[in-house]
Amino acid sequence: MTFVFVIAGILGASCIMCLYRIGHGPSAADRAVAIDILGVVVVGFVCLLVLLTRKDYFVNLAIAWSLVSFIGTLALAKHLEGKRFDE
Repeated sequence: MTFVFVIAGILGASCIMCLYRIGHGPSAADRAVAIDILGVVVVGFVCLLVLLTRKDYFVNLAIAWSLVSFIGTLALAKHLEGKRFDE
């Protein structure tokens, strides 16, 4: 049980650092990477929730969040390149 709390603390610190980078990032690319990492941190929290509650349907939530985060990262990368979505 201590392991779960240690990992939750590490993920919480990562979340705070990502939020700082999103707010104060020197470039849009840095902010995009921080948003992508924040999505990975959320998936980590969901996996910890699976360990604590023993409910496996949270894994589906983690998979859905990963897919949405990936599509959002692709859309943001295309926007930063100056391309349209149909190119």
